[in-house]
Parts: sequence; structure tokens; C-alpha cells
Amino acid sequence: MILPRSMTSVTTGSAAWAVLLAFCASLVWAQPGPEPIPWEQLSPQERRILQPLERRWSELPAERQDRLRRGAKRWSSMSPEQRKHAQERLQRWRQLPPDQRERIRKRFERFRRLSPQERRALREARQKFRSLPPERRRALRERFQQMTPEERRRFRRQFSRPPHDRPQSPGRPDRPQGRRPSRR
Repeated sequence: MILPRSMTSVTTGSAAWAVLLAFCASLVWAQPGPEPIPWEQLSPQERRILQPLERRWSELPAERQDRLRRGAKRWSSMSPEQRKHAQERLQRWRQLPPDQRERIRKRFERFRRLSPQERRALREARQKFRSLPPERRRALRERFQQMTPEERRRFRRQFSRPPHDRPQSPGRPDRPQGRRPSRR
């Protein structure tokens, strides 16, 4: 079949785009995920740490095997004190109600989606808060709990920005403008 010249270029162009799209899609879908890891390929130390999972290991998805293997590596590099704290945190996690664990997972996902600068700013703010005396932390918590939902949203927006983007009070670089501490 002979097509008019104008249709030939459209058909050829469409075919070229289709081939290009198919090629790009194959690259995306062909991205290899982690390969399943046979139990025997784990190091003796990894097998010792992951021993409770030995019977189910081959049934676990490759991504989970990979995460567990990285966790075992982190565990083996911890000091006894760090391991004790990790076990205590895991125990507290297991005792939480399922709905609370789900809320924490969602918050963590939101945190992971933040830019590195935003995550750093949040970590610094958390560290600063934790370094305050207990009575000051309690007072700040109470003040936050007394805020209206709109005040809380503004507060969160204000403090989710990196410190260099926040408005500063002239005499107090650590306090945003427009807010005065309550006198107690």
C-alpha cells in the first residue's frame, strides 16, 4: 500500500515514538530489584543473627531479605549498650496498639519524603528540645496542646522550614517574631 508523503512521515514518526516509548518502558521495568539470597550465602555472623528466620528465609521476598541482611550488619556493628537500647525500643514497639504503630509508620514516611535540609532542621529542633530542662519541655508541650488546630498548623509550618528561612526576633535569634513566651 502506498501512502501519501504527509501520512508516511506521521506514521513513521508515530512508529518511532512507539518504539522509543517501548524501549524506555522496558528499561524502567527491567530495573533489577535485589535478588533472593540463599541462606547458605549468608555469612556465619548473619546466619547467627537471623537464625529465627531460617525456616522461612526462602519464602521471604528478596527486598525483605535484603533489609534483614542490612539490619543484621547494623546489629553486628553495635556495642552491647546500643543493642540493649535497640531491644528495649523493639519491646516498646511491640507493646504499642496497632493503630498507634500505623500512625508512627505514616509519620515516618512523611519524614522520609522531606528534603535532606528539612530532615536536618527537624533533627536539630528535636535535639534542641531534648536538651531543654524537663520543666521547660513540659511547659512547651502544654502550650502546644492549648493551641487551636490553626495555631498548631502555623507553628508546624513555621518550624518545618530550615532555620535560616525562619523570621527572627531582633534580640532573640532562637525565637520567631510575633510570639512572646508565656510568663509563669
